[in-house]
Amino acid sequence: MRSARNPGRVAGLWYLLLSIIGPLPLIYVPSKLFVPGDSTATVANIAAHEGLFRLGIMAELICAVILVFLVLAFYRLFKGVDQHLAALVVILGGVMPATIIFVGAVSQGGALMLVRGRDFLSVIDAPQRNALAMLFLGLRDYQNTAAEILWGLWLLPLALLVYRSRFMPRFLAVWLVVNGFAYVLLSLTGVLWPQYQDRVFSLSSPARLGEMALMLWLVIKGAVPPAETAGPPSSAGADVYELRHTPEPAA
Repeated sequence: MRSARNPGRVAGLWYLLLSIIGPLPLIYVPSKLFVPGDSTATVANIAAHEGLFRLGIMAELICAVILVFLVLAFYRLFKGVDQHLAALVVILGGVMPATIIFVGAVSQGGALMLVRGRDFLSVIDAPQRNALAMLFLGLRDYQNTAAEILWGLWLLPLALLVYRSRFMPRFLAVWLVVNGFAYVLLSLTGVLWPQYQDRVFSLSSPARLGEMALMLWLVIKGAVPPAETAGPPSSAGADVYELRHTPEPAA
């Protein structure tokens, strides 16, 4: 009940759920199955642990749905501050990244079909199937690289909303701006200079803690827009209301 009366805490709880499930497909599954530079070992791992690979796909799809609910919670929280910026948060931070995630699931499904060697793929030799499977996995990596631009851009209108809101600390807004530009830089590096992407990822780690700080603030303290904290009308206002709505006596 308290969370329902505190839209900031609702957004924080969605954020928390996303941060719990998100590392599974982004970090855990790749670390267990993917062997850099060795397509044969990677394909063998996926074939041997198909359930884990499928779990990673399902986790990504769940994250896409959570992301939509998260940005809708932010819209409810900040629509009174600036409705246009709040709508931009929904588009850049929810609708577009979720779409990329669903498209990425198709790429991973294609890789899995090649690994399993379905009957209609028997005309393709095993080494060729392995190479095609790695191609689909590589496409998924590039989709993540492209999505990093959105991961960064949506934080900029969100930062403006936090800054203008006056019911949340402004240092979070500054941190979110830095966090947003860090993601954009990561995406540009991955496209233009992929050999430096790991280094940029490591150097930008402190900047990328802005979202974590925002999440913790919302979960612990929450946030309530002033319009939702307004109390009942004053007695004078109530008297005027009664006078305006009291029916005149019949003649």
